[in-house]
Amino acid sequence: MDNTDTPSRHVLFLNWRDTTNPEGGGSEVYIERIAAELVTFGHRVTLLCAAHGNAGPAGTTESGVRVLRRGSRMTVYLRAALVCLAGRFGLGPLSRRGLGRPDLIVDVCNGVPFFAPLYAGRPVIALVHHVHREQWPVVFGPWMCRLGWWIESWLAVRLYRRCRYVTVSEATRAELAALGVDAERIDVVPNGTPPVTGPSLPRTRNPSLLVLGRLVPHKRVEIALRAVAELAAELPELELVVAGQGWWEEPLRERCAALGISDRVRFTGFVSEEEKHALLCSAWLALTPSLKEGWGLTIVEAAARSTPTVAFRYAGGVAEAMVDTETGLLVDDEQEFTAAVRELLADDVRRKAMGEAALSHAARYTWTATGARFAQLVAAATLRTG
Repeated sequence: MDNTDTPSRHVLFLNWRDTTNPEGGGSEVYIERIAAELVTFGHRVTLLCAAHGNAGPAGTTESGVRVLRRGSRMTVYLRAALVCLAGRFGLGPLSRRGLGRPDLIVDVCNGVPFFAPLYAGRPVIALVHHVHREQWPVVFGPWMCRLGWWIESWLAVRLYRRCRYVTVSEATRAELAALGVDAERIDVVPNGTPPVTGPSLPRTRNPSLLVLGRLVPHKRVEIALRAVAELAAELPELELVVAGQGWWEEPLRERCAALGISDRVRFTGFVSEEEKHALLCSAWLALTPSLKEGWGLTIVEAAARSTPTVAFRYAGGVAEAMVDTETGLLVDDEQEFTAAVRELLADDVRRKAMGEAALSHAARYTWTATGARFAQLVAAATLRTG
């Protein structure tokens, strides 16, 4: 790729997690893949995120992205502000590492933003994967729920009124517009799909389901568990694999015991890319019972292995990550969810046809194209500072 005509910029991403964080997920994959693509365009890219016990050594990743870990989940917001303010005066870790003051800050707003327009002194892009209206009450109590939603739906909209927004789906674009963000300031840059590097692997002999992702309440893995419990008598050899880690794992294990399906559900914990590839290849169906997703990266990852998905129609970007009735099934309630799983497990011909269509659909989304689109936004946002 020849990017010699692209002016080099320093782009600083502010996000409270990175992919090595135990609570990291699709949002973090998106950020780090975009950051890596920007490096190929000649940009200097830094990711500032919270420190955590699972973190590797600080420094530069294999893709050329510099990682700064500062503060905790709660204090990373303050530490980011201090780092940016110090950088304005040629001080702090950015200057010590020879990175220079950022030309652009990408403020990743996961419910709570970094409030970068207050201190950046540079153009800011607000990156929003999805609006958290439904998730605040699932995770927090009434007081924190009201505060969080006020910050996201009222304060942030006004604070970022002069900034461009980036999101990953038309669904989130519409939600942001409904909150009062000018639609013309919102660019949609969908996820790419990592290339499949491993060999094709056979499906399991017996019917098998896979839920892949963080184990947190709003992913609603319980719906998949109840589906397995309901189908157990019809499909005595049915197995569900729950791949991922998170603080909600123990309640899920307790639910399995209460439903009498502990022998049918396997919790893998964290999985490597090789293990994930094997699970996505071998499962008959992937399940995404999540309440809300900005896009649905795991849906497209499954599609890249010819594995169709069952998900909820109202769950944000999932309706764009798949094509209903062609690459999987979208449903409206839990009863339909279980019925769709039953239907596809019983129909080998339709399930395999959906898998083939899913493979073609996944090929439309590449990180190269996504990175190129984001590089255009970086160039436009920093034009006045060139």
